[in-house]
Amino acid sequence: MKLAIVTAFPPSKVTLNEYGYHLVKQFRLKDKVDELILLTDETVTKDDVRFDENGCKIIVKNCWKFNSHKNIISINRAVKETKPDAVLFNLQFLKFGDKKIPAALGLLTPYICKSKNIPTIVLLHNILEQVDLNRAGFTKNILLQKVYGLIGTVLTKFLLSADLVALTIQKFVNTLKDKYKTDKVVLVPHGTFEMIEEPDYTLPSGPKQIMAFGKFGTYKKVEVMIEAVEEVRKSTSEDLEIVVAGTDSPNTPGYLDNMKEKYKNVPGLRFTGYVAEEDVPIIFNESTVVVFPYTSTTGSSGVLHQAGSYGKAVIMPVLGDLNDLIEDEGYRGEYFEADNVDSLAQAIKKVVENDSYRLKLAKANYKAATSLPMSEIAEMYLNHFEAIQKKKKTDY
Repeated sequence: MKLAIVTAFPPSKVTLNEYGYHLVKQFRLKDKVDELILLTDETVTKDDVRFDENGCKIIVKNCWKFNSHKNIISINRAVKETKPDAVLFNLQFLKFGDKKIPAALGLLTPYICKSKNIPTIVLLHNILEQVDLNRAGFTKNILLQKVYGLIGTVLTKFLLSADLVALTIQKFVNTLKDKYKTDKVVLVPHGTFEMIEEPDYTLPSGPKQIMAFGKFGTYKKVEVMIEAVEEVRKSTSEDLEIVVAGTDSPNTPGYLDNMKEKYKNVPGLRFTGYVAEEDVPIIFNESTVVVFPYTSTTGSSGVLHQAGSYGKAVIMPVLGDLNDLIEDEGYRGEYFEADNVDSLAQAIKKVVENDSYRLKLAKANYKAATSLPMSEIAEMYLNHFEAIQKKKKTDY
């Protein structure tokens, strides 16, 4: 199979870049894939696509740009030039831009591929029906929320024109099936990026690191974590360091610079900036607990799966999607009320002062993470593509 993947890829800062990396990493190792075509944004070069393991040939095709109105044309042109046997889109609603028109136009691309009779699967990481538009940073205006909802419905219908739409949370699958009366929606779990040997769960010497990882500024806000650790420091002798690992969300440029200035007098506060793929294990292994300072969610959490694979305790807000994921996949965490400093402070204190409890959470999360590796997720997609190809041959 000659498989094309439309995705962001490191060092691109566009959302889902890391998920794209691990999809490519696993697909190239599959015997069913003869050639992999990476249809990515303009920031990625051939030198960025390097793997240690032997695998199939990878072609890098820079064919889209964040916030460009021309993505629907350029991606379509790249598909026409490379002639893949199948196309997988790694998407969420703001994949191609944080401006309304380019974001919407980019999401029409799967419809174009399907119209060319190319087997097409859309991996959709979020659905607007399950996003709190106010808390997620889209808009506080009630009228605009209704408009966004209407636009989201139209775009979802276009996405459902693909042969299959894969979602990572069962709740999302049920929502789309009920609303759109479709049989094109399936559950393909998020999967765990790295399958590493079980850690010994001991902490490195030095301060206990309270870490948050990701792209910040929209619904991921570091203020509550920084202020919560400051509260914990008032009532414990534990030596604590605050680590903000990652970059601004593309939708909120300058956010972390503002946080550095606002909290410049807070001791033991470290902003790592962009974390290269090879440095991800270091960041997680050095942490004591991974905090999710989210005010909302827009889908399954890659950071949760990473934390689990490195055997880390997590502290999470009481929010529907994350809680559903934990229950469905066996993860465990200490909870706090979203955007509540005192609640988060209590949760942090409970984990850092009780090592047996930290170990209980860490071991449960490692067990959950290792139950479904990305290699199996890639195999699921290939099986779906084969079923689509078989159906097309039968129909003709």
